[in-house]
Amino acid sequence: MPIKWKEQRYTNFQHRFFDRRNKIKKIKELTNTVSDIGFAKLDLHREIRKGFPEVIFCPGKSEKQIIECALNIYKFNKRVLLTRVEPQIARLLKKRFKSGKYFPEARLYYVGTFKKQSGQVAVICAGTGDIPVAEEAAITAEIMGSRVKRIYDVGVAGLHRLLSFQREIRKARVLVVVAGMDGVLPSVVAGLFPAPVIAVPTSVGYGANFAGLSSLLTMLNCCAPGVAVVNIDNGFGAGYIASVINNL
Repeated sequence: MPIKWKEQRYTNFQHRFFDRRNKIKKIKELTNTVSDIGFAKLDLHREIRKGFPEVIFCPGKSEKQIIECALNIYKFNKRVLLTRVEPQIARLLKKRFKSGKYFPEARLYYVGTFKKQSGQVAVICAGTGDIPVAEEAAITAEIMGSRVKRIYDVGVAGLHRLLSFQREIRKARVLVVVAGMDGVLPSVVAGLFPAPVIAVPTSVGYGANFAGLSSLLTMLNCCAPGVAVVNIDNGFGAGYIASVINNL
């Protein structure tokens, strides 16, 4: 048997062997979809199905549970996002994830790289008091790969402020509109601009606002077409779906 032919045969065998080994490894990874850590069953394959890993909602969890969830998700996905992170939790996370970044206004903590940003999402809020929820939406969308334009404090009490941003708003593929008080701003925006509107009611307001319930009901009863409504103060949910739509 010629030496060159033997070498080629051996090389082909190596390729088949390592290719098969890689396939077996991938199959094992695909079948290992859940990390059961006792108090939580972490969905390791959410990024494969949805494009982004499981996100940790911090309230109601102990410090130990938050850290352990974050470590396991990061180990598999090489990134992890936590929401409603109070400063003391952020300090604990910083000890474990030196490269992580805390966004105090949005109460988000993120470990990992940012995706290359594309398209455009406009995040519009009615008042300065709504900015924390708006920032939660904006930063979530940015982490998920959307370019974000922020337009804040343009509520209906001074409608001319909104109208001065018409050019920027028309460039966006999706509009996230955040409002407390009477919650009217999403209706106005949806009536003026063609992009889909994700309305976010906030708990900002006086007594009859009922911690955001009045804003929520106003948005649910919007007569302008093209409006979808998320839960009260749910900036994360709005930013997530906005980025999904933007990246279609």
